[in-house]
Amino acid sequence: MAHMSSPINPADTVLEMRNISKHFGGVCALEGVHFRLNKGEVHALVGENGAGKSTLMNILSGMIRQDSGEIFLKGLKIRLNSPGDALKKGIAMIHQELSLVPTVDVAENIWMGRERQFRRFGLLSHRKRYAATEQLLGRLSLNIPARAGLKDLSIANGQLVELARALSFRSSIIIMDEPTSALAESEIRLLYRIIRDLASRGISTVFISHKLDEIFEICDCITILRDGKHIATVDRKKATKAELVKWIVGREISSLFPKMEAQISGNALEVRDLCRQNAFENINFTVRRGEILGFCGLLGSGRTEIMRAIFGLDRFDSGMILIEGKPVSIISPRHAIAHGLGMVTEDRVKQGAVYTLPVAANMSLACLRKMSALSFIRFKQENAWCRKIADLISLALPSLSLLMKSLSGGNQQKAIIGRWLLTAPKVLILDEPTRGIDVGAKAEIHGLISRLAQQGMAIILVSSELPEILGMSDTIMVVRNGRIVHKCARTDANQETLIAHAFGA
Repeated sequence: MAHMSSPINPADTVLEMRNISKHFGGVCALEGVHFRLNKGEVHALVGENGAGKSTLMNILSGMIRQDSGEIFLKGLKIRLNSPGDALKKGIAMIHQELSLVPTVDVAENIWMGRERQFRRFGLLSHRKRYAATEQLLGRLSLNIPARAGLKDLSIANGQLVELARALSFRSSIIIMDEPTSALAESEIRLLYRIIRDLASRGISTVFISHKLDEIFEICDCITILRDGKHIATVDRKKATKAELVKWIVGREISSLFPKMEAQISGNALEVRDLCRQNAFENINFTVRRGEILGFCGLLGSGRTEIMRAIFGLDRFDSGMILIEGKPVSIISPRHAIAHGLGMVTEDRVKQGAVYTLPVAANMSLACLRKMSALSFIRFKQENAWCRKIADLISLALPSLSLLMKSLSGGNQQKAIIGRWLLTAPKVLILDEPTRGIDVGAKAEIHGLISRLAQQGMAIILVSSELPEILGMSDTIMVVRNGRIVHKCARTDANQETLIAHAFGA
């Protein structure tokens, strides 16, 4: 087992977790894990889904108790019985899914549960609360109004409000779980600036991420977990991406983008002059059988809105859609499915998976009529068809009756792709198909996409990750401000050119 010690002087250590173990029933989630965090350090915690990252951080944030092991904060042994305990000791966690209340304003979200400090003679002073909020936001150089309603803020600003709330507890340790997964490039840069500013003030950050590029840009130190065990802790400057991938998955992945050549033939889908007010205009493109057509652009550029309109999730104002050369009318997803379209939406949590249902039920959602007789689902047939697709996409599960929420992110995404394969689509739209999943699962999904194209399926791949677009696409289109501003073949594309067109440089 590879192991390298953290390069920073132990005298700077603010946190140590020693020999942490945790079992859930008969499953070992963590086994003797060590983790050390230094003052002002940005420390990446990486590993495949199920490696134990969230369990370790949930222990540190007081959400669950370890079975064995010790936690030391600034040299003193501590016991964390609840998230409140952790906050009182200066440890705050910002989860991937925001925990803010959308119906109240920024100030109320930040100070919720601590209104007592703004009361006088039993009355709440809104003026004092707004003043404290503006002072806190000012320290972070955030241009967010204290009186703004949460529902009116972007995802990025919502995340920054979460960060402000964490710092309002005078936290010295901030845990960030996939903080950039839903941010545009400019918003990511702002978050990086804030993290660096916090580090300069001695505040330490644990940074959980699957994005190797950002780990090497923002982090000082990297700890890798695999199968609940500590594999390595390394100085970011002394590690390479290839080494990191090998530590994460336990094997070398020769290519994260296993693109195989496919025979590209006649038009599968053609879009002509598609327009939707305040979303996109004059969208024209064709995707052929066997082709992977990549769409990239900044968040908010209109790329997702275009795909939603094609699939019938949103109406478009004008334009035409043709399937295999014939004009079709698509005014709902049901029409899209009937015409041979499938779509994996960008938000697996809110729009893709039904976590309280079994895997088989999730997979069969788009073709229940095929599975039913006299309005009753034929469960034996459902299980047989789902098992066939599960084998095809390498979804290795002991039973399809497992609840969706029990699967790793990568297996959840495979199951959702399997849902659309059950409909036998001619065109499959994949919007951010590898967001929030580990590098091993990404490589498997990329391999699946490539095999589907080889079998003659037309694929539209929408992604924020330019290496994914460059590695998997045959043709690439860049969207900016609701327009396609650039088109090129994969062989003529490079990251600098795509970024320049995305930003309008």
